[in-house]
Amino acid sequence: MATKRITFPGHDGTALAARLDLPDGPHLATALFAHCFTCGKDIAAARRIAARLAGMGIAVLRFDFTGLGHSEGEFANTSFTSNVEDLIAACTYLDQTRMAPSLLIGHSLGGAAVLSAASRMPGIKAVASLAAPFDPSHVIHNFADALPEIRAKGQAEVCLAGRPFTISKGFVEDIEQAALTQSIAAMDAALLVMHAPLDDVVGIENASQIFGAAKHPKSFVTLDKADHLISRAEDADYAAEVIATWAGRYIPLAPPAPPPGAPEGIIRVAEADPAGFLQDVFSGPHHHALADEPLAYGGTNRGMSPYGFLSAGLGACTSMTIRMYARRKGWPLDHVSVDVCHDKVHAQDAETGSGAKVDTWRRRIRLEGALDADQRQRLLEIADKCPVHRTLERASDVVTELID
Repeated sequence: MATKRITFPGHDGTALAARLDLPDGPHLATALFAHCFTCGKDIAAARRIAARLAGMGIAVLRFDFTGLGHSEGEFANTSFTSNVEDLIAACTYLDQTRMAPSLLIGHSLGGAAVLSAASRMPGIKAVASLAAPFDPSHVIHNFADALPEIRAKGQAEVCLAGRPFTISKGFVEDIEQAALTQSIAAMDAALLVMHAPLDDVVGIENASQIFGAAKHPKSFVTLDKADHLISRAEDADYAAEVIATWAGRYIPLAPPAPPPGAPEGIIRVAEADPAGFLQDVFSGPHHHALADEPLAYGGTNRGMSPYGFLSAGLGACTSMTIRMYARRKGWPLDHVSVDVCHDKVHAQDAETGSGAKVDTWRRRIRLEGALDADQRQRLLEIADKCPVHRTLERASDVVTELID
């Protein structure tokens, strides 16, 4: 995933800092991400979702609202309305760069903002909210103790998530008047509501109210034990996976035809958890898998091991090759399955300098159907001609280069 740092004018002309996460392959669509109250564009949930969508060919613009993160302006002069207008400004910027967004994603108060803004963006086809409040004024509970001072003096400094923020009387009055019912009902886009039942910041009843106010098509997916900030990597990864898959139903993601003679797509493996071994594995814009190591070897066992992927490639290629041959011959093969076992002591992975062959793959092939003995024997011989089998048997060269 390539990331461009950009700035664009916000609702009042103030420069807003943003990251535009771009697909490595064809750009098929664009999404706009709105972060939570007093958070920023670089929270874990935003980064994970952006990475997954970029893997599908969807560019993602995530930015800091006015007065937050690296954006200019004073937070004290902002409001819920100004956040919505910043989203409109971001959409305008993308329109001008010929990257008009078709997907909106909002987290917490950012979710409320995208629900409010969506009906004003005619190109939006899908909206996803994560842990969003149905009533934007819900955020007032974060600084309820300071309300008397804010109303009396016009503003007050409060501590939120360990950082000082100045909350103005105008912010309080604006968010108290904000309502989402009409905006949600007016959306001409599919809606995905994601919320954790145990969210102790924004209760699950908010998801029910948002869902009830929306027209079909609408969907609800629980985030189970996730916290409000979706701070755990596995929860952010799950949310990203669901949004990426769901969005494909409403946003056209047909890639351009490859040029004649083009090789198979590049497999990109990107580290997902620097503290362990979890890896994101992307094959083009539509296929994603996780690679990991078992718990016994320091992994989290959330995906197949590297040798598991090798075995899967051998098994898949074997099954495909047998099916292709039987289909061409018109033989009565009803079903084929292949069990693959790879024998290698794990500690040997780190050994170098030995020419001894230490890898053995064993295949157990099941052929179902009214096949005679000769046909079954011939299909067994064909299994040895599968391309992956032949690649594993012969010597291979791995050419490695370091890129910037």
